[in-house]
Amino acid sequence: MSPFAIQLINGFLPSDLEDEDLPRYRVLQELGALQESDNGILKLGSLYRAGRLWIAEGGKGYVEAQNRNEKDLLIEAKDLGNAKSGDEVVVKRIIARRGRPSAKVVLITKPSNLTLIGYTHKDENGNFNILHIKTALPIQAKMKEFDLSLFKIGTVLLIDALSLEVIELLGHLKDPKIDEKISLLLYERQDDKFPQDCVQQALKIPSEVLANEIEGRVDLRELPFCTIDPVTAKDFDDAIYFDLEEFILYVAIADVSHYVSYFSPIDKEAKLRGFTTYLPHKAFPMLPRELSENICSLKPHVDRLAFICKIKLDRDSLKPIGEEFFEGVIHSKRRWNYDEIDAILEGRRTHFSNTENQILKWLLPLQELTVRLRKQRLKKGFDFRSEEIKLTIDAQHLLKSTTIETGTPSHSLIEECMLLANKASAKRFEGDGDSIYRIHEAPEMSKIEELLEELATVGIFIDIADDAEPPSLIRDIQKEAKALGIESEVDSLIIQSLKRASYSPFNIGHFGLGFKEYSHFTSPIRRYSDLILHRLIKANLQKDSEKEAYLLRNIEPLCVRVSKLERDATKAEWDFRDRKFARWALENLGKSFTAQIIEIDLEDSSKGAKAMLECDMKGVVVELKSYNAMLFDRVQVKLSKANIAQATITAQQIEES
Repeated sequence: MSPFAIQLINGFLPSDLEDEDLPRYRVLQELGALQESDNGILKLGSLYRAGRLWIAEGGKGYVEAQNRNEKDLLIEAKDLGNAKSGDEVVVKRIIARRGRPSAKVVLITKPSNLTLIGYTHKDENGNFNILHIKTALPIQAKMKEFDLSLFKIGTVLLIDALSLEVIELLGHLKDPKIDEKISLLLYERQDDKFPQDCVQQALKIPSEVLANEIEGRVDLRELPFCTIDPVTAKDFDDAIYFDLEEFILYVAIADVSHYVSYFSPIDKEAKLRGFTTYLPHKAFPMLPRELSENICSLKPHVDRLAFICKIKLDRDSLKPIGEEFFEGVIHSKRRWNYDEIDAILEGRRTHFSNTENQILKWLLPLQELTVRLRKQRLKKGFDFRSEEIKLTIDAQHLLKSTTIETGTPSHSLIEECMLLANKASAKRFEGDGDSIYRIHEAPEMSKIEELLEELATVGIFIDIADDAEPPSLIRDIQKEAKALGIESEVDSLIIQSLKRASYSPFNIGHFGLGFKEYSHFTSPIRRYSDLILHRLIKANLQKDSEKEAYLLRNIEPLCVRVSKLERDATKAEWDFRDRKFARWALENLGKSFTAQIIEIDLEDSSKGAKAMLECDMKGVVVELKSYNAMLFDRVQVKLSKANIAQATITAQQIEES
């Protein structure tokens, strides 16, 4: 459900609405579809329902029920209007004495697709078509006063989904720079150009912390805070300091909410983007760079406003025995990168400045504590050994190389500190619709059973007892996989069987981490979810009931919004990666490689298999239309086809003689 639909169901004030939703709100007003309560809250009247529309092959539609006490509403073909399957709609009940509950569409609140991406194409017989870039199905696109068949084959077009009019010529498939545009547009991700009002607002914000901004804050500028980030990082969300004597960890997070006010141009754009999108060659930030890489970035040797999580730990158990949040100001003494810290931990660097020694005096003991914290955490949570592939893109936007990134002690050091702060932020609330939680549901037993059926083909057999629970079964699977030396491969399959983590106003815990409560607090520069949480905690601390009521009244649609935007950002990143792999494969057609079978459809072998190449270009996955192998077998394959438009690679298995 879209945020607007949830507001219609749960109730809202007109001032709560996004600008984009105001025209639809006015239509519903004119229809008399909204009812007002005594406190001014509006919601859909009893005769109306908001939901997603599904249309069956016979032409009849259904709008899904919102709770178990309702039935899906039947929408006859004559009552569909212009609505298409997948659209979110508002419908009005048709009162009838008998028959299935039915209704008619009165408003489309959100079309399933607003734009399409197509490309000019000729088939083997020379027939011209505009093909959808994801499905390869024809699109009846048109362009005023222009014959699309005159365009060069492979021209990429942005098309209005409703009118099918060409909106823009994006470029050509042969140009590798087109990949960035395609991946962002396919998943409605914005580029790095911000609206002028956002830029103007960002430029008006002082580039230094002003004296009057420090008043009322806890002054921690004398403490030797430091940041630890990737070498290439340009924005620094978090800084840490550990008081050895008091056994207190300070996690300082960029105070974005101080600079980004409610309903401001920057806030509206950040809510629209939701997340920073990271492509290998470039980041497309959630906030204007004037903020994310400057005043909101916890740079070294300058004052910075921060929202602080202060955690006192028990010296023996390392359990938090006191957690506090407050607004502060810090002055980071050193910007480290992960490689530098790893070099120190491995003894490859032994000479340091006075400032560095001051930091290492507490940082090295803290690292030892985080090793213990991680060991404790993994008693309930999981450590999945899935490999992360990092792509290097050259100036021509071609794939140059790939490397496998693995976690190191420096990564773990920061991760455990951030996890403590994220847990502390979640524990401040009750968990019943009063905050934004990062949740991860436990997998369904049916999914575990399917996984075990698949793993039986490679010699992993796990008995399912009547009282078996997913956590214990997954640990048993990992134990068997380790014995067979296929930990990484099996962990990838386990991850596929798990549900996706998401955001929710209701706390149900985080299965993967093994936490009873968890939120995202530590990255407000790149995640809007964290900015929401900062505002909630501040409203709570300041006893600002008006701001708290606004946030909580809209917390469910906000959770829906950021969950979807996170998925879209991830899909765009994956799509871009696959496009670069397809271009690499196009230059290597006919070449043979060893590949490992990583995915097989046990129910329908005709669907083929997926295999990962074992070569210098790590992470390349190919499709095998036919195969003679078992899961995780290594086979010889020859690259036979690379489809740039659909970002797919096809290979043929080479039978050994």
